[in-house]
Amino acid sequence: MKVIAVGRNYVDHAKELNNPVPESPVIFMKPDTAILKDNKDFYFPDFSKDIHYEVELVLRICNEGKHVSKKFAHKYYDAIGLGIDFTARDIQSAQKAKGLPWELAKAFDHSAVISPLIPKGEFEDLTNLNFSLTKNGETVQRGNTKDMIFDYDSLISFISQYITLRKGDLIYTGTPAGVGPVSIGDKLEGFLEEKSMFTCQIK
Repeated sequence: MKVIAVGRNYVDHAKELNNPVPESPVIFMKPDTAILKDNKDFYFPDFSKDIHYEVELVLRICNEGKHVSKKFAHKYYDAIGLGIDFTARDIQSAQKAKGLPWELAKAFDHSAVISPLIPKGEFEDLTNLNFSLTKNGETVQRGNTKDMIFDYDSLISFISQYITLRKGDLIYTGTPAGVGPVSIGDKLEGFLEEKSMFTCQIK
């Protein structure tokens, strides 16, 4: 499986990082070694001094697809989860300043927290899902899928024009405003429609 992640998919988040609002999806990849599941601890890496949390809704791909049309895209994912795209912001800023790729800042080991996945049929309205992240019990991010710049079907259709989607792939759909740093000792908890989906202790 592979992790396909979307950047700048909420207007307020693009603005808070002083980035332009994209006209087409911003895509980057994480390897399978980035996955961190089962509420395992996240160990602060020694190559960064500024790791940020970014809570995101996650789609699980259920069919192989290439050049998927938007009207059929809903058939290519079967479950929804919640995750964190951990970002080494200091490394990302340095890479961007040099016009270099972001992978060192985004694709490092255990940078992709993932919750258990819920069949999408269990949700009443996939286009209106609330999700949030707390740090040490205080809410730091809130989002709703209705505020996505590019919805699920648009993302699946766009990505599949370039990259073949395979069963088990995960799409991290972007983070709302409110991203910020973590420190050793912090506890993160993610919620989807008020349901606790994961916890993550920073060690």
